[in-house]
Amino acid sequence: MATAAHPAPSTSQRGVKPLRAGQGHSFLLRKLHSLSGIIPIGAFLIEHFLSNAEAIKGPAAYAAQVKFLNSLPWVPFLEWTFIFLPILYHALYGLYIWSRGQSNTVVYPWAGNWLYTAQRWTGGIAFVYIAQHVYTMRFAGVRLADHPAASFAKVQHELSNPWMFAFYILGIIAVSWHFSYGIWLFAAKWGITPGTRARKRFGYVTTALAVVLMAIGIASAVAFVGPWYRNAPADLTTTQQSMNSAAPSAATTAAAAAK
Repeated sequence: MATAAHPAPSTSQRGVKPLRAGQGHSFLLRKLHSLSGIIPIGAFLIEHFLSNAEAIKGPAAYAAQVKFLNSLPWVPFLEWTFIFLPILYHALYGLYIWSRGQSNTVVYPWAGNWLYTAQRWTGGIAFVYIAQHVYTMRFAGVRLADHPAASFAKVQHELSNPWMFAFYILGIIAVSWHFSYGIWLFAAKWGITPGTRARKRFGYVTTALAVVLMAIGIASAVAFVGPWYRNAPADLTTTQQSMNSAAPSAATTAAAAAK
């Protein structure tokens, strides 16, 4: 008895492929891409969020943190080896994966499809945000490695533009989401969370992490433009020296009081 053949699925309606680590020569590249998002990029991201949170304590605390980080040995080597090059590889290979993706949220509006799309877009936004942030803070204007006392004022001036402030908030949200969901993907691909139940439970953890990172990042950005530290001095060292030279010494004050 003849049976009717099922029509082949349309290639224009393909959804996200099942979760897998990669095939053929791409296996190692995808593994490195996944790992680089956690170590060292993820570790640097958490450190960077915590360091920027020092701005909540004021210009002096933020300047002290910048001075400490730039006093570490072999800073250029550490930056290029564990920050710039890993981020560049992760971003470029991520764009390559994006270009070969097959998500279709219109035909297949499933949660996995939306998460896949969100991960790609947040990665693109994060890359633009990080590139702009690194160039502005590391290579443009006053060199903070040599003048850490000017760090708070430099960031404050940058964020005083409402459009730039909105861009920073968008970048913080994108980076926080991309990293947190990247941890979920890492745990799934590396077999740390086998099974649907384990992945669902770990999803709550990574979602909470995303919310915490967003809160820390936004609070740090607001500290620069909020009413607490408005018009921060361009250089805390110069301002402190001027205050010290203008303040009368104890001996002079005592002599004046004796007259």
